[in-house]
Amino acid sequence: MSAIDWLNGEAFTAFGQHIKWSDMIGNTIGLIALALGWRRSIWTWPAQFLSGVILFAAFATSHLTGSAGKQVVVMAVAAWGYWQWTRRGRQQAQDGSIAVRFATWRERAYLIGGAVLGTAAVGGLFTLYPSLSWDPWPDAYIFVGTLVAMIAQARGMVEFWFAWLLVDLVGVPLNFANGFAFSGFVYVLYGALVLWGLRDWWLRSRTSGRPALEGAAA
Repeated sequence: MSAIDWLNGEAFTAFGQHIKWSDMIGNTIGLIALALGWRRSIWTWPAQFLSGVILFAAFATSHLTGSAGKQVVVMAVAAWGYWQWTRRGRQQAQDGSIAVRFATWRERAYLIGGAVLGTAAVGGLFTLYPSLSWDPWPDAYIFVGTLVAMIAQARGMVEFWFAWLLVDLVGVPLNFANGFAFSGFVYVLYGALVLWGLRDWWLRSRTSGRPALEGAAA
């Protein structure tokens, strides 16, 4: 049995749902990555990269091209985010963690516009080629929403947490519907962590040394 076969094998059954090893391990590491992001630790990025590798193995064999492609994006942005936070070391908070801030109005417009246009483009592609995804629009929404969230996180923006909340609202039912029950359960925990992380980053942004609405008129 190959490592891929083992990862996609059943670990156990809970509440009538079959739990896959890849689903469980990948999302547990992802949960750790989110907690590290809450603490503004640079180790959030290696953890996200590893989670992406494992979950790619899960989704790539389940006809969820958007979700599998999302993991490729997760790995790429995790590498970029690590570089960003390393490069921005001079902007660290007093405790050595990365400083955070609210996005400018222009940055918010870019994030929202990119999310809308990206979802329309990817969803349209999946609709034209049904073999790519069985759930084209939710799949596209999660794919693009994850990219937007991670870009905002890499830039140290508090809005990153809002983006994750919006992704979770669709990710939970989609994962349950496609047999990734552990992903669904973990996404519920993600929601709780996101709310705590949002509160923490929101408060810390006040002492980051950069006004929340800086550049609003830019």
